[in-house]
Amino acid sequence: MATPTLLATRTATDHTALIEPVLRALGRIIIGKDRQLKLAVACLLARGHLLIEDLPGVGKTTLAHALAKALGLSYHRIQFTSDLLPADVLGVSVFHRDSARFEFHKGPIFSQLVLADEINRATPKAQSALLEAMEERQVTADGTTYSLPAPFFVVATRNPTHQIGTFPLPESQLDRFLMQLELGYPEPAEERLLLASGERRTLVDQLQPVLSLDTLLRLQGAVGTVHVSEALLDYVQALIAYTRNSGEFTAGLSPRGGLALLRAAQAWALLAGHGGVHPEDVQAVLGGIVAHRLQPARGSSRERETGDVGAAILTAVPIP
Repeated sequence: MATPTLLATRTATDHTALIEPVLRALGRIIIGKDRQLKLAVACLLARGHLLIEDLPGVGKTTLAHALAKALGLSYHRIQFTSDLLPADVLGVSVFHRDSARFEFHKGPIFSQLVLADEINRATPKAQSALLEAMEERQVTADGTTYSLPAPFFVVATRNPTHQIGTFPLPESQLDRFLMQLELGYPEPAEERLLLASGERRTLVDQLQPVLSLDTLLRLQGAVGTVHVSEALLDYVQALIAYTRNSGEFTAGLSPRGGLALLRAAQAWALLAGHGGVHPEDVQAVLGGIVAHRLQPARGSSRERETGDVGAAILTAVPIP
């Protein structure tokens, strides 16, 4: 009879085998970004939302569309502009003369994967339309609450703040995102392959689902069952404490940020086939968790000033 440890390991391996076809399918579309793709999938499995900050044209929108296609999710892209209104996102109540009553027409937010494209080109009023949806997975309109589909995953793209026509995202909005990542420019060999293979949109349109909805929901449920040891919790708390007590940041990680770190580490462990969360699982996701949550304090090190906040924290905090 198999021991509980062997059973847990076998289950973790099975989970990894289910996810690998998704990562391979995405890797054929977004070339040379295996780590970012794995982080994006981990974010989805952890029931979080993803913020991608980068220059236009590096594949942010393509990644979101490919993820929806590979998982067979309903998909809607919302182009955030300065004249966007909350009703353009959530929906609007329309008066029907025949029935003499208002009827709510659902907006594009009622999709399983929603791409909020160039989110920081919209005003804070339009950005606020996402707050309830991302946190509560529901929309309230005219006193009635409407549930959003499951899974519900927001992928937002953000242009660098120095570009013309951008608005800052408030902290309350940023904190709704589990992770932030960047894609960056491809390496020369990968860009050569990209140039030779042509437009990615055609490949995305041809992409077929490789994971059923039921399987995806089961994998999301399995993330919370990945074992977390007391020693691992000590490590997570040490990382959190450093962000609060080191004086390097204007404010440390909140309790919600700490929970996000742990949940993301569980999702990464599931992807890696680990029976429990290892320190390297926490280290793999820390950068994405803190990138949009921590602001360097005046006088912080050059490493933090260049944006590599996660690496600086990992260097300063040893594994207990």
